[in-house]
Amino acid sequence: MRYLIVILTFILIYSCAEQGDVDQFKIGTFKTHLDESDATSVAFRNDNIQIETYDNVKDTFAIKWNSNFEYELTKLKPKTQLDSTPFIVKITGIKDNSYSFTAHYKGSNFKQKGTAIKLNSEKSEKQGD
Repeated sequence: MRYLIVILTFILIYSCAEQGDVDQFKIGTFKTHLDESDATSVAFRNDNIQIETYDNVKDTFAIKWNSNFEYELTKLKPKTQLDSTPFIVKITGIKDNSYSFTAHYKGSNFKQKGTAIKLNSEKSEKQGD
């Protein structure tokens, strides 16, 4: 059974590596769309924070990359217990300037799926200077 888990983990990592360079999604501005919903948000991300605007409300999150394909968002100024719970995002696929993901609150079985599209790149940011 352990061998099966190791093999499946290797296949998952290998398939993600084949799909593209995840480093391009660690910094920049992104538009996120949740599947099965009209909900969208825009987020600016740097090495350690993400500032996200959803429904005209801005929130700031600490971002911690657990691996190349998983990161945690924790709200810096939580107002509720749920706000203080880390939100875990797993990148499940990469295509050009976007990635698909599944996400959930730590300890929760409820999962959300969606797509994040990078709105800018380092090249276009440097050209704007």
